[in-house]
Amino acid sequence: MKIGAFICTSCNIGDRLEVGDLEAAAKDQGAAVAVSKEFLCSKEGVAFIGETIKNEELDGVAICACSPRVNYDVFNFGNVRVERVSLREGVVWSRFPVPDEGEEEVDDSKEVAEGTTFKDELMSLAKDYVRMGVAKLMNSQAPVPYQPEEEISKTVLVIGGGVAGMTAALEVAKAGHQAIIVEKENELGGFVAKMKAQIKAEAPFDGLSEPVTDRLISEVQNNENITVYTGSQVTSIKGAPGLFRVTIKKGGSEEEIKIGAIVVAAGWKPYDASKLEELGYGKFADVVTNVEFEEMCAKGELKRRSDGAPVKSVLFVQCAGQRDENHLAYCSSVCCMVSLKQAKYIRETDPEAKAFIIYKDMRTAGIYENFYKAMQDDPGIFLTKGEIKEISEEEGKLLVKVDQTLLGEELEIPVDMVVLATGMVPATADDPIIPLEYRQGAGFPELELFYGFADSNYICFPYETRRTGIYAAGAVHQPMTVFQAMEDATGAALKALQCLKAIEMGHAVHPRTWDFAYPEWDLKMCTQCKRCTEECPFGALDETEDGTPMPNPTRCRRCGTCFGACPQRIINFKDYSIDMVTQMIKACEMPEPDYGLYRVLALVCENDALPALDMAAYKRLNIPVAIRVIPVRCLGAVNVSFIKDAMSSGYDGIILLGCKFGENYQCHFIKGSELANRRMENVAETLQQLALENERVKIEIVAIDEVERIPQILGDFVAMLQEFGESPFKGW
Repeated sequence: MKIGAFICTSCNIGDRLEVGDLEAAAKDQGAAVAVSKEFLCSKEGVAFIGETIKNEELDGVAICACSPRVNYDVFNFGNVRVERVSLREGVVWSRFPVPDEGEEEVDDSKEVAEGTTFKDELMSLAKDYVRMGVAKLMNSQAPVPYQPEEEISKTVLVIGGGVAGMTAALEVAKAGHQAIIVEKENELGGFVAKMKAQIKAEAPFDGLSEPVTDRLISEVQNNENITVYTGSQVTSIKGAPGLFRVTIKKGGSEEEIKIGAIVVAAGWKPYDASKLEELGYGKFADVVTNVEFEEMCAKGELKRRSDGAPVKSVLFVQCAGQRDENHLAYCSSVCCMVSLKQAKYIRETDPEAKAFIIYKDMRTAGIYENFYKAMQDDPGIFLTKGEIKEISEEEGKLLVKVDQTLLGEELEIPVDMVVLATGMVPATADDPIIPLEYRQGAGFPELELFYGFADSNYICFPYETRRTGIYAAGAVHQPMTVFQAMEDATGAALKALQCLKAIEMGHAVHPRTWDFAYPEWDLKMCTQCKRCTEECPFGALDETEDGTPMPNPTRCRRCGTCFGACPQRIINFKDYSIDMVTQMIKACEMPEPDYGLYRVLALVCENDALPALDMAAYKRLNIPVAIRVIPVRCLGAVNVSFIKDAMSSGYDGIILLGCKFGENYQCHFIKGSELANRRMENVAETLQQLALENERVKIEIVAIDEVERIPQILGDFVAMLQEFGESPFKGW
């Protein structure tokens, strides 16, 4: 490749760095052209770069200026590859000499080692970054979009025909795509169709309205873009986004359909109340669940099961089997509003009837507080915080003893019926609703954090499951109200359509939606160790009977976990390869040994840690000048060979900065930092072979908002290395 290096002299770069030396460094690394100019991001600067590209017939350019996280839409030169080298944030805005005790401030002329000033070290850093940028361009290739040989499908399958499923299908249809609904029941509507009423979703949010299902069913049935299978179920899902092969079973027949993307809106099921014997369920006929009570009210059959007598008083037990480590550890979020709604049913049926609601905490999120207040104003509805001590049966009534009440005394409340507000359990829990024929098995991978709900990165990617092209919506996603489920379904439908567009264009679905590269295997060298197929967070790989990986590029999120896992180093991206990173590592010049000048490689996750590092630079927080940063796709994309290459080249230490992991982790690629931590055993073996201390390689986990921690982490690591002394490989 013919490479040009363009060095900006503005934003303090020209003030602190010798630009001529940077040009020389670029040419030494192999750049055909190395020039400098002020304000490269200006119209004049961009035009100058474009003109030089044309005149010199350049294949790639290294823009040595500000961080790639700013002006990201400025440097676009068509088919010419662009590498951004951060001299502003990465060097001049974040590296300053440290004053000695008693010194107020010092300049770059401060001596940091015998015969070496801070400016010398700053220039070494800047030249290393310029060389690394040129090396990256020269040892990588332009990505080529993946285009399946087979024509992709743009039809969206929706599993579940409740309010979420119907909404998702309607949104897909409105966008001009075909949608297919598969509903296991014989009719559409789901649980909402069995409800008496729902809480209004418009101002003032203090009353009830008819269930929305009739309208949705009518719209679905009259939409030509929607096909409905009722009394049916999906029995098999093969393939990949755009190329799914889905088998639908109806009665005794099966049909295979080609599908582009999938929305799972299978809904929820009530928690098994038979496990709540201590609250009288199964023991007393008139202790029912909130679901059973709703169905009774919808049918107009509000009578005692025990004797058929009219119900004049009802006590609602909130959090029945919820927020309880022995049952459901979570809050189902809507149960308080459901009990308030059902209390209103009682009062509307009989103005003389009474409702008692015993709660741990009353939770009516957001503007639904208005509904709670309206129910508080009803004199026939009694609410108190309390704990159910005992439920017994006396003289034809259920006697409920409640202690720890707001009144400060134990209550005994005789009622006709007790309603248990049991929680919402996702339909996917212990049920193969997603019968994937993937190497990693059917269904969604389970995380303890999600309690069986369809897992996702709930902060950044709330609809995306760990199976690319398959999105969760409604109560299978998390507990929610009817209208929340409809909004959720709209978002999931949009994501499904975005997925189809990404596949059509040949780039990654998410989160690297700009990335046209995909991992490529040199299978001649494969040893069938299965690490790539087992460790892929998204189940993108199948395998043959002998264990050879079978890639599915449209399932791939381009995280590079397989790349990091492979001991044979046979997996590479065109723009992220073993050779590319190795050459970047080797592009840094090592100082002579015994001068006390340290070199530390920082492999930094581009999702959280790199932005945090940039924000530290914006704040002018001081980062040790010894640190050389190489961004990585994810800590899971760090191959152990990088460690070996760097340490044998003379680096004094290596630090990996990535997302948090553990029970509550939110790594963008699910488990990249967790895998990197596991691989430290292999790193320890490598260091042992090199006769180096294990402490010279370290992982630190940081969140994107932990900006202040990063300089401290890096400073402490360099200080620790100084205690160990320089690497014995320096100078070899």
